[in-house]
Formats: sequence, structure tokens, C-alpha cells
Amino acid sequence: VNQSKLDFFCKLGYRKQDICKVLENLGQEALEDDVLKELIRMGSKPQALENQAQPSPLKLVARGSCSNTPRLKWLGEDESDSSSSLRPIVIDGSNVAMSHGNKEIFSCWGIQLAVDWFRERGHTYIKVFVPLWRKEPSRQDSPITDQHILEELEKQSVLVYTPSRKVKGKRVVCYDDRYIVKVAYEKDGIIVSNDHYRDLQNENPEWKWFIEQRLLMYSFVSNRFMPPDDPLGRHGPTLNNFLSKKPVLPEKTRQPCPYGKKCTYGNKCKFYHPDRLHQAQLSVADELRAKTKVPLSLGKEEERCNCSL
Repeated sequence: VNQSKLDFFCKLGYRKQDICKVLENLGQEALEDDVLKELIRMGSKPQALENQAQPSPLKLVARGSCSNTPRLKWLGEDESDSSSSLRPIVIDGSNVAMSHGNKEIFSCWGIQLAVDWFRERGHTYIKVFVPLWRKEPSRQDSPITDQHILEELEKQSVLVYTPSRKVKGKRVVCYDDRYIVKVAYEKDGIIVSNDHYRDLQNENPEWKWFIEQRLLMYSFVSNRFMPPDDPLGRHGPTLNNFLSKKPVLPEKTRQPCPYGKKCTYGNKCKFYHPDRLHQAQLSVADELRAKTKVPLSLGKEEERCNCSL
């Protein structure tokens, strides 16, 4: 086994047996990117992410202290969404609102469109994060429209305001991106944003993996919220699988035969023949006899005679 590659992926938190299995399949000289893709495809995760599946007992943390322990159970948290087959959704409210407002207006209607899209799909856990100062009246330098939507979403326990305050006339704002990534990571959910959070990726290697694999980008087309059908690229999962806790693997599709109806391989052809779906699987010789209207039994007797000669 390539010891340097083994050590590298062990440091990332992957299990030794998974790494060895991938290196056996791909070869010892496989590129690190290819090994990482294969580990992800197998469903292998860094141990820190795997531990999320086992909720830790409730712990009290001193106010103001930071804890790196993943998956803490929050006081008063509703765990009813854990039975759902769909992943929790965490929406970057500022990113979505400014995107819908063409980067000029904070459009609260854009947030509502995104929330409605996920509700219609059946997601039960949806959280939107918006800075607290967006409660302030619209100003010329930071216009906001349909502000009442924020109040409605807050009443529905969907919208969460990140803290902000004024000190000597200057606004002090907490970093809302950190809230978004942290909650999505702890809930093992999806981040809805067109932001790449590069600073947070550099800050925490586990967050880097999570952001790369769980970031759902989107577009607004004529007031319609539209995520891509292939969130991780053409060779990645479909949108339905991306948003599901238990993805459904597609059936392996066979390549159509390049010769079509002119193919002479019969039932030995390894390619797909849609025209032969409802036909009996005949050998090449039997197919030729059928075309020339030679009785099947007679053909079999001729074969036996030829073999005996």
C-alpha cells in the first residue's frame, strides 16, 4: 500500500480500511483527487462527520465559550425532522434576497420563493439566517422590499436573526456566514447560497469538505427559484439524491448497439437492443433459420449430422 497516500487520507479522518479498498480498486499510483472522489462515492466520510449520526449526550457549555464538539443537542430543539428522508435546509437569507434584487435591493420576496420551493418538496426543517439590522427601515443606501415577509417567517420559526448592535453610532455585526455553515454542518443538512465561504473553508478542514459537498447554488428565472439538476456537476448526484438522506442509485443503463438492426451477434451482443425487448433470445444460427423459414427442428438435426461427420 502507498504509505504516503494512506497517511494523507488518515489525517483527513478517513478509515484505513476504506482507503486501502479504494487504492486496491484504483491502483497505488491513483491521483489524490481520484481517491477522494472514490471515497465520497463509496459513502465514506471523515470520522468527525460520521460521529454526527450518533447524537452526543446533552452538554452544558459556559456562556461565551467555543466548543468544537459536533452534533450537540440543543435545548428545546425539535427532533421531529430526524425521521424525514429529506435533508435539513439552511438558507443564506442575505445572499438569496440580494440575488433576487439584482444585487441592488434586499428582496424579501426572494427568500419567500426559496422557502416555498423547499416546502413544496416536503422538507420539514428549513432555517433562514438574516442579520438583525435588516429589521431597520429601508434606507437609500440599503433598500429593502417586502419587509413584512421577514416578520411572517420569524413567527413561523423559519427565520433566525443573527445578532447586531450599535456601539457609539457604529453598527457591530456578527458574522452570519459562520452561523449558516455551523448549523448546516451540525444538522448534516444543505446550505443554500451562491457564496463559496472560502474564508470558512480555510479555517476548518471539516467545514471545507462539508461546504464542497453540501452547497446548493441556485438562480432566479422570472421570479422562479431554480436550483440546478446536477448540484455537484454532470458526474455527481441528481438534485433529488442530493437533497435526500438516503439517495436512490440509478439503474445501470446499457449503451445502445452501434449496429442497430444490422447487428449479427444475436443474444451474445453485449449492447442494448430496444427492438429485441419482446423477442425470444435466439442464437445467431436460429435467427438466420427463422429469416429463411427453415424449421428449427430440421436445423438442429443438420447440426448433429455435421458434428458426427
